[in-house]
Amino acid sequence: MAAADDWDVPVDEQPRRSDYAFDIDRALAAVVTLTSRIPPDAFTAQTLGTERAGNGVLIRDDGIILTIGYLVTEATEVWLTTRDGRVVPGHVAGFDQVTGFGIVQALGPLGIPSLAPGDSRRASLGDRLLVGAAGGRSRSVAGTLVARQEFAGYWEYLLDEALFTAPAHPHWGGTALIGGAGELIGIGSLQLQHRADGGKVLPLNMAVPVELLPPVLEEILRLGRSAAPPRPWLGLFAAEEGGRVLVAGFAGNGPARRAGLHEGDAILAVAGHSVKTLAEFYRKLWRLGTAGVDVPLTLEREGDIFDVKVTSADRYRLLRVGPIH
Repeated sequence: MAAADDWDVPVDEQPRRSDYAFDIDRALAAVVTLTSRIPPDAFTAQTLGTERAGNGVLIRDDGIILTIGYLVTEATEVWLTTRDGRVVPGHVAGFDQVTGFGIVQALGPLGIPSLAPGDSRRASLGDRLLVGAAGGRSRSVAGTLVARQEFAGYWEYLLDEALFTAPAHPHWGGTALIGGAGELIGIGSLQLQHRADGGKVLPLNMAVPVELLPPVLEEILRLGRSAAPPRPWLGLFAAEEGGRVLVAGFAGNGPARRAGLHEGDAILAVAGHSVKTLAEFYRKLWRLGTAGVDVPLTLEREGDIFDVKVTSADRYRLLRVGPIH
């Protein structure tokens, strides 16, 4: 990510006060720069890096910051910087593998207004929204909700309904997706490429709907994670290609690698039930039970079809928990 002082959103994509029915400057003041440090030997250090930067949103006056989980997973050091340059340390209260949210507790006064979470289901396709990053209007995008649909991520992640906005924000991680009434309706997660009519490829942002937060927030603050039984995790990266699910890589020496799976293997079935998409694969995997359950897979490798059993794990147990403040 570019340093905070050497980039701006193109002027024609920045929000104009007159286009919104709420005080956009006040709403954007709730967004802070979030930087984190992760130990080099942490489980996610190789894939996500040891220094991460993005955004967070103050959602409560008691210093609770909502962000995207990959920015703070295994972080031992977190710093929050407000638009006026105030720097405050933060503590990772926890993160949720199911939604992808991360929660940080500010350890000092931020001196900014909070932004109340709303409900993205009240927004309609085509609505004008605001994709807000730390730094105010010059670092934010006047966006439009262009899709609301299922999203399956290669890292064993699935949202039944994700939010997609355009134009894309260049520094999307942890951005505040702000609705027409000035409420927080989503948290920025990814930038994706969309092939539009005529073959033109356009970048979109994907955001996690904020209404997924209330059922797990107090559990995260109390336990560091959701209280729900952990899903079985295989530790593989997967991709869809030609109506098949392919193994694209592995997360460390996780269950799939230890069971002998190879990159390029096609996953044909889970417990005898065929799968052709990532969403089908994940749903059939998770229906087998909780973390630790044996997962029967049918694979195809270089024309050979065979069965293998993978003993799943709870990925949270592999992650380093930050220091208690």
